[in-house]
Amino acid sequence: MILTLIVACEVGFWMAILTGLVVRYPLRRPRLGAALLVSAPVIDVVLLVLVATDLLRGGTASWQHGVAAIYIGFSVAFGHRVIAWADVRFAHRFAGGPAPVRLAGVSYTVACWKDVARTGLMVVIAGGLTWGLIVVANDPVSTAELLVNARILGVILVVDVVWALSYTIWPKRSPRASAAVES
Repeated sequence: MILTLIVACEVGFWMAILTGLVVRYPLRRPRLGAALLVSAPVIDVVLLVLVATDLLRGGTASWQHGVAAIYIGFSVAFGHRVIAWADVRFAHRFAGGPAPVRLAGVSYTVACWKDVARTGLMVVIAGGLTWGLIVVANDPVSTAELLVNARILGVILVVDVVWALSYTIWPKRSPRASAAVES
């Protein structure tokens, strides 16, 4: 049941973003498009309430509850960036906006480290939500599986740090520099 709710909220989140961008650019209704984009985080609140309600009613915590916490943490930490990424592409395609900038070198490395900070925020939020779900359920036996989230979040953070570190050591080349080296 919870997995179905997570999938429905994920689909709803992306539909709100896609609909908001379509309404904003091709249909040229920027205010309505912005309202639809703002509705995307409301879907996360709905998911959080549904998951907490399930545990309050005596549901046994499972990996799906943990995924819900991670999903909400991701949405909060990365949601604005994801929307901005899509917005630039829609503006370029449908409203004559500037082409998206492809980062390379130091600018790409800096972006990677900013993502590490966002991932850290996601870990804090998802960890806090997981802890909150454990407290709300108030049953250590039924919530034991949620403790796996700590390891999952740790792996996610370590992978992101290694990713950023690799681009610090070996910066990403610009497409033009890569073409010149291959010639």
